[in-house]
Amino acid sequence: MGEVRAGRLILGGGALFVIAGPCVIESLEMCMDVALAMKDACARLGLPYIFKASFDKANRTSIGSFRGPGLAKGMEILARVKKGVGVPIVTDIHDPSQAAPAAEVADMLQIPAFLCRQTDLIVAAAKTGRAVNIKKAQFLAPWDMKNAIEKAESTGNRNIILTERGSSFGYNTLVVDMRAIPIMKELGYPVVIDATHAVQRPGGLGNATGGDRGMVSTIARAAVAAGADGVFLEIHPDPDRAKSDAANSIAPGDAARLVETLKSIKEALSAPERG
Repeated sequence: MGEVRAGRLILGGGALFVIAGPCVIESLEMCMDVALAMKDACARLGLPYIFKASFDKANRTSIGSFRGPGLAKGMEILARVKKGVGVPIVTDIHDPSQAAPAAEVADMLQIPAFLCRQTDLIVAAAKTGRAVNIKKAQFLAPWDMKNAIEKAESTGNRNIILTERGSSFGYNTLVVDMRAIPIMKELGYPVVIDATHAVQRPGGLGNATGGDRGMVSTIARAAVAAGADGVFLEIHPDPDRAKSDAANSIAPGDAARLVETLKSIKEALSAPERG
């Protein structure tokens, strides 16, 4: 399996890595607080950490939902977090025109699950030379991600990560098929479990997405046991008041305890068996 570079970090070399932050940028202060908390938690465990936040959530359920500060202001905030906290940055893009300006700050560009078949978007992200995190769509089989990989590889970029975030299971429900983890790992790149989006109930609140944060730990533990290389978590200081994905976001303290458990699971998998 190939290793991926994000800033100064090397991902996929055997150690669990963590991608975490608020679903959407609400303020500089909140982003700084979350980034510092997660950096400290991961540093204590010796785990690579990448801060994630979106400058624009273009796929919200309702026209009235909060989307974020937009590209220009959002990248200004992310640049300040990157410099002030000293961590790599990942943010998602929704249009090919956003790839180049986002790459001026971000060390990794993320392709949202709903857009992982958008050829021009993947190619534009990969052409920047930044790492590309492609989230598997809720409607795709894990082996179908080979096509998304080929689109990114067509640019010569091999800095690719795949993320599992659940599959549609009837109306307003997602389920995570743990077979997707080893299946996608066979495609040759690190695989991440998005344990917070995986417990969403899309559109479950009528004009907003619901979720069940009580199952985040279960999904994350199971996925790491199944071989996931990294974990993706939506973090908010006051999850119930988050402006996006409140129902499935978790607090920094809960995230720190979960990451410690996940590290132990990852290390147990690599420990030599006793005969």
